[in-house]
Amino acid sequence: MRLLLVEDDQMLADGIKQGLSSAGGYVVDAVGSAESALDAMTSDTFDAAIIDVGLPGMNGMELTERMRERGQTMPVLMLTARDALQDRVQGLDAGADDYMVKPFELPELLARLRALLRRSQAATTSVLTLGPIALDTAAHQVTADGQPLDVGPREWTVLQYLMLHAPKPVSKEKLLQALTGWDKEITLNAVEVYISRLRAKLEPHGIALRSIRGFGYRIEQKAV
Repeated sequence: MRLLLVEDDQMLADGIKQGLSSAGGYVVDAVGSAESALDAMTSDTFDAAIIDVGLPGMNGMELTERMRERGQTMPVLMLTARDALQDRVQGLDAGADDYMVKPFELPELLARLRALLRRSQAATTSVLTLGPIALDTAAHQVTADGQPLDVGPREWTVLQYLMLHAPKPVSKEKLLQALTGWDKEITLNAVEVYISRLRAKLEPHGIALRSIRGFGYRIEQKAV
């Protein structure tokens, strides 16, 4: 799962990011402003967002409203130092799905995130498809032409990330970030290894992993 954390307090952001990565196994992208968050959501896909209300410039409530206006449906967990009922109501009305008051404990943050993600996944299909390839994110299975396709855990992560972003290309650096939940020592060379393995397994089924010079890779169905 990939999360977007929008928090301008660098120390708090680092703590949340480390805690979510270690305890929850999430991949976390952290930015310090609403403007940076909107830019990130334009180029990348996230499973959920954690947004602080007290951001510089555009605040967290305005950011959430802007996201919803743009059709962003990912779950939003809002963080704030304000504990008044009206503040909580305003945050939920802005489009947040849940609301946590600072200070909070990491286990509660993790539990609330899991609940939000479960509800979000239940409301949408869990199967990604491209031609004869189907990737079931709930059952954690990949099939090709209706038959099981054997892929390792890291190959699964790379394939899921490429399919989520198709038809856009994905940089090697983004794939590396997606893999860091498995092993922080993974390098760009390792990304190439997993791409090579996936390519060998997908090409017989008419699916290509195209190398984009100087950037990364794109998954696509071969022309007949």
